[in-house]
Amino acid sequence: MQFRDSLTLDAPRRIEGGAMAVRARAARIGVYQYGGSEVDPDNKHGLRDTALVNVLRDDRTVFDEKAVRSFIGKPVTDDHPAAPVTTANWRDHARGTVMGAMRDGDYLAFDLLLTDASAIAKVDAGKRELSNGYSADLEFGDFTAADGTKCQARQTSIAGNHVALVDRGRAGSECAIKDGFAVCDALPSNILDSLTQEMPVPKLLTVDGYSVDIANPEIAERTIATLIAARDTATASLTTAQAQSVTDAATIVAKDAEIAKLTADKQALEAAKPTPAQLRDAARQFAVVVAKGKSAGIPVTDAMDEATIIKAVVDKMMPGNTYAGDHVQIAFDSLTRDMKVDDQAVQPIGSPINVSDGASAWNDNVFQSAGVAVKKGA
Repeated sequence: MQFRDSLTLDAPRRIEGGAMAVRARAARIGVYQYGGSEVDPDNKHGLRDTALVNVLRDDRTVFDEKAVRSFIGKPVTDDHPAAPVTTANWRDHARGTVMGAMRDGDYLAFDLLLTDASAIAKVDAGKRELSNGYSADLEFGDFTAADGTKCQARQTSIAGNHVALVDRGRAGSECAIKDGFAVCDALPSNILDSLTQEMPVPKLLTVDGYSVDIANPEIAERTIATLIAARDTATASLTTAQAQSVTDAATIVAKDAEIAKLTADKQALEAAKPTPAQLRDAARQFAVVVAKGKSAGIPVTDAMDEATIIKAVVDKMMPGNTYAGDHVQIAFDSLTRDMKVDDQAVQPIGSPINVSDGASAWNDNVFQSAGVAVKKGA
């Protein structure tokens, strides 16, 4: 049975002599609709009077090697001829030649060479959809397409006859000559070589979202090597990031410990800070020690602290002693227990006394007992 289906040309290019070369999608898998009288003219299957019949064309049929090769070398025509193209009418209909074929996803793409000036002018003017002319067997029955569409027939045993330039084809604008797409590869130097070449059927394997044509070892090897390199790079980046994360975590822990120590030290300093009352008591105690030291005949200086004065008193009053630590304090307390210290010589901090030459508590005797020489004014 003869069929006509349509697709669209990709961006064409001119070659030497004015011919037009182009790679175009020209067949696709899926469901095609035909009139009942087209698929069942004798009503053998009860479909002749059906308005539209769904005919399934699956990838096994479209990309069958024999079917694909049947189009190579066949003519490109301007519209469909009334009858199949043969050697008897080839000169009347041929406007170019199908030079090669390849799979393009769900489509079968052809390399076309248009060699007729009139047909090329029509393409330039916008006539760019394609329609395949071919024969095929029909298998009637209940079939289901990949998308779930129910079909009443299925095509098998496709044999190409021609590819026609049409204004509008059955397969839609996806199968048309288009601007802005990659032009076809260089045409074979010898048409006969193209006709006798085996058509490679891609065997696609999906790896991490990439389709690898395992039928082509060289391409498959390069693609897999690229995937492995990308994987190794990602693994190395992850390892580096994990190591940096561990380092950062350790740094954070160390900083937290440092902050905790500084906080504890600050709290300890705050706790150890003497109160005003403690400062007053310490000053009074130091004044008492100074007074007792002077009473014991120790020449007290500003460079001497309380412990130094106490030690000096004990050493003077008990020559040759070997006291140390708390024993020095105990000895000092015992030796100076009965030592009289003028209370007026020890004044609490914060309670200043006015000193005058008059009859006050601070007279000459007080200064003399403290070892202070006072020079009075004239």
